[in-house]
Amino acid sequence: MSGMIDIVYAEYNYWIYVTLMMIGFYAMIAKKNLIKKVIGANIFQTAIFLFYISLADVTGGTAPIIVGHGGEHAEHAADVIYTNPVPHCLILTAIVVAVSTTAVALALIIRIYNEYGSLEEDVILAARRKLQPEFSEHARQKGVAEVSEQ
Repeated sequence: MSGMIDIVYAEYNYWIYVTLMMIGFYAMIAKKNLIKKVIGANIFQTAIFLFYISLADVTGGTAPIIVGHGGEHAEHAADVIYTNPVPHCLILTAIVVAVSTTAVALALIIRIYNEYGSLEEDVILAARRKLQPEFSEHARQKGVAEVSEQ
């Protein structure tokens, strides 16, 4: 039992990422409110960001900054362990994309609310079927059957 607890404590950050991912995934799949779905997507994205940043960390590593231009510093630079800066740059870009995606999603949600008067997925789908019956499931299946007969 002690060995299992040691494994859990040694990799606690992965447990946090998986937990955050599952919370975000659950919110996107199970919730019917569009705002809650966007929040779930943001939680999921945050888990991915934390995961990639933790992969870039090297025990005993330092920032990849070389100070000085002399020959003695160049020899010393070979002995230093550096962390990888690329994941940090990629995640910084991903954060900007995530914020932009969230802004567009919220703008679309505002437009949907103004059009249908609700943020609940079931209400919106029911209102859409009433307004445009050709988009209902029955009409889609009927259209597929007609196309397959020809």
